[in-house]
Amino acid sequence: MKTPSSSKLVIGIFDHLDEDGSDIARQYEDRLVLAEACDRLGFYAYHLAEHHFTPHGRGPSPNLFLSSVAQRTRDLRIGPMVMLLSLCHPLRAFEEICMLDQLSGGRVELGIGRGSLPIELGYFGVGAEAVSERYSEASEILVKAMKGGTLSYQGYHFEVKGVPLTLRPYQRPHPPTWIATSRPESAGWAAANGANIACVGPSASVRRITDAFHASRRHTIGADGQAPFLGLLRMVVIGRSEKDAYSLAAPAYERWLQSFKFLYDLNAIPTPPNLPLTFDAAIESELCVAGTAASVRRALSNQLEAAGANYLLCQLAFGNLPLDASLFTATAIQSEILDRVG
Repeated sequence: MKTPSSSKLVIGIFDHLDEDGSDIARQYEDRLVLAEACDRLGFYAYHLAEHHFTPHGRGPSPNLFLSSVAQRTRDLRIGPMVMLLSLCHPLRAFEEICMLDQLSGGRVELGIGRGSLPIELGYFGVGAEAVSERYSEASEILVKAMKGGTLSYQGYHFEVKGVPLTLRPYQRPHPPTWIATSRPESAGWAAANGANIACVGPSASVRRITDAFHASRRHTIGADGQAPFLGLLRMVVIGRSEKDAYSLAAPAYERWLQSFKFLYDLNAIPTPPNLPLTFDAAIESELCVAGTAASVRRALSNQLEAAGANYLLCQLAFGNLPLDASLFTATAIQSEILDRVG
C-alpha cells in the first residue's frame, strides 16, 4: 500500500457525485467507469461525499455506492468523505464500515464528520443544537467499537448496553481515519487521534491547518512516526490546450455551483462567504485548476508545497463535465504528474 512517504506524489479522487444532467443510473455507471480507470492508472483512493435531498450529492449512502466501486476495482482504496455520524446510529455506522472493509479486502479509508449544512440533518429531525454532541458521542462509540469485544456506553444521545460486536473490520486495528476540515483547531484532534486530514481552500489558509497539525502531533504522546496524509482538494481539468480546458471547466463549474447552492437558495440561507461565485473566482481562489498537463502540474506542485500538503485530492468529475473529459484528465495526471512529480 502506498504511503505519504512514497517517492512519488500520492493522488486520490474526491467526488460529490453532484447531478450532471443525465439519468441517475447512467451517472452511477459513468462514475464506476471512471473509478475503474483510476484503479488502472494507479490513483490511491476514491473518496465520496455524503449529502441529502440536494443535487449537490447523488450518493446519500456513500457506503452503498462504494461497495459497487469495490467490486469493480482491485487496488483503489475507497471511503466516505465524510460519513455523517451526526445522522446515523454509530453501531449501524460500525457495521457498515466492517462490511465494506471486508468486501473490499481491507481498502477502506474512513472519513467521519458532522455535516456542513444543518438543513440536511434537519430534514431527518436532527436539530442544529444537537449536532455537535451527537457527533462527539457517535465518534467515541465508533472508536470503541473498532476495538471489538462487548460494547457498553452511556451518553445523552446514545445508550449502548452489552452489545456483542460479532463483526470486525478487515484492517487491524481499524481502517485509516480521516476528517475534512477548514479550521486549524480541528487539526489538534486529528493529530491526537491519528487521523488524516483533507482540506479545501487557498494554499495559505490550508498551510495554517497543516502547521497546526504538525505542532499538535509533536506534542502527542505515542506518535508512531509514520507520516499522515495531509490532503489538499482541487477541482482539476486538463485539456489539450488552455482554451480547451477552460471551455470544459467553466460550464461544469457553473453547473456544480448551481447544485451546491440548491438548498441554500431553497431555504434562503446565505452561501458560505468563501464560496467562489464564478469560475474565474474559483481559479483565483485555487479551488479549480485548469489548463494543459504542464501548466496544471506546475500549479498543483506550487500549491501543494505552499499548503504543506502531501496528498492531492483531485475532483475529476463535477457539474456536467463529460466522462471523456474526466478520463482524459485522469490519464494526463497519471502520465504527466504521478510519474513525474516526486
